[in-house]
Parts: sequence; structure tokens; C-alpha cells
Amino acid sequence: MSDDAAALELRQVTRTYRQGGNSLEVLRGAHLAIAQGEIVALVGPSGAGKSTLLHTAGLLERPDAGDVLLNGTACGGLGDAERTTLRRKHLGFVYQFHHLLPEFSALENVMLPQMIAGLGRGEARGRATDLLRMVGLEARAAHRPTRLSGGEQQRVAIVRALANAPRVMLGDEPTGNLDQHTAADVTEALLRIVRQTGLAALIATHNLDLARRLDRVLVLEDGLVVERKV
Repeated sequence: MSDDAAALELRQVTRTYRQGGNSLEVLRGAHLAIAQGEIVALVGPSGAGKSTLLHTAGLLERPDAGDVLLNGTACGGLGDAERTTLRRKHLGFVYQFHHLLPEFSALENVMLPQMIAGLGRGEARGRATDLLRMVGLEARAAHRPTRLSGGEQQRVAIVRALANAPRVMLGDEPTGNLDQHTAADVTEALLRIVRQTGLAALIATHNLDLARRLDRVLVLEDGLVVERKV
């Protein structure tokens, strides 16, 4: 693995879905590379394949052709167990809906991924507390999701994605379920914590205001990824 390798790279990735006798080619040789510490927006119309690209980049789906590289490691030939290990260690996911576990507090929701990865309770609690502090939620740590606002829930989801110190964050419309004011607050929290931790991030969004604040904007159209100003 090269020290100067891109944190995330897709090389000529294709993905086709088949239903009955019909085929839908969603990705037609998509290529992108994101450096460590870079935050990149992925935009495109609904149905363009943004979620498919993210799922492929996140090793949740296998491409039909091409490859995904994490920190210079090609993942195409890896087995399911190896891909799961890479996801757990190197990738963090944030979705449009927070998917917090309702029976656990904000603190416990951020602790759980760490404990599943083998960290002790005390160390997991300390790191979870630090992460919640980074997004201004230390005072809300003991509250369950139902006692948090929508923006607070999404900020918990963001730091939960970072609980195991991944190298890459993938976001699928992370502010898409929020009103304009709350989305702005969550965007500030997202940018702040990504900058502070120095990871790479690929954020799919319809929010052009968010996209313009990131380092680069990639547009997914006709199954290809092109860089463009918006």
C-alpha cells in the first residue's frame, strides 16, 4: 500500500441491473479518486445512480467490472469476510435517515460500533464522549433518540460513522431529511468534524449549497463521473 495512494478510488466501474429480459446500465465505467483530507460532493438527478456508486464504493455491492481501491488496496478479488473487515475498519456511512437504535442513548449509539470492533467499554465511552463534544452534543449524551431533535439525531449519526476512526466517510443525502435551517446546522457539524479528523469524504447530495462548500463537485450523468462547477 502506497503512502500517497488515494484514500478512495474507483477505476472504470460498471454496474448493470437486470429484471426479466430488461437491463439497466447504471454505471458505465465510472472513475474517481479522492485524497485523504478531501471532501467531495457527488451530485446528479434522482435515478442517476448516486446510491449505487456509494454502495459500490462502500463495498456493499460488487461492480460487474472495474475495481474499488481503499488506500491503494484493490478490493475486487477479496472475499466477503475480507470486504466486511475493510468496511468495519476503514469506512463510515451516513444516510438520509439517522437509523439510531431507539433503546440506546446518544452516547451508547456511538459506543456500540466501537465495542463490536473489540474496544473496551471505558475506552469506547471516552471516544464517544469526545466525538459528541466535537458536534456540540456532550450535554445531550444521555438522551435517547426520541428526545433529540432531527438535527441532533443526524449529528449523532455522523459521529457514530466516525466511531471506529475510518479513513473514508460516505454520505448519502445526509441533510436530505432536514429543513433548511437544520440542514445548515448539520452541514456545519459535518464539515467541522471531517476537517478536524482529516478523513476523506464523498457526499451524495441534491443540496447545491452544500455541494459548493466542499472541495470539489463530481456529477454523475449517463453512468459516468465528471468534475464540474455548480
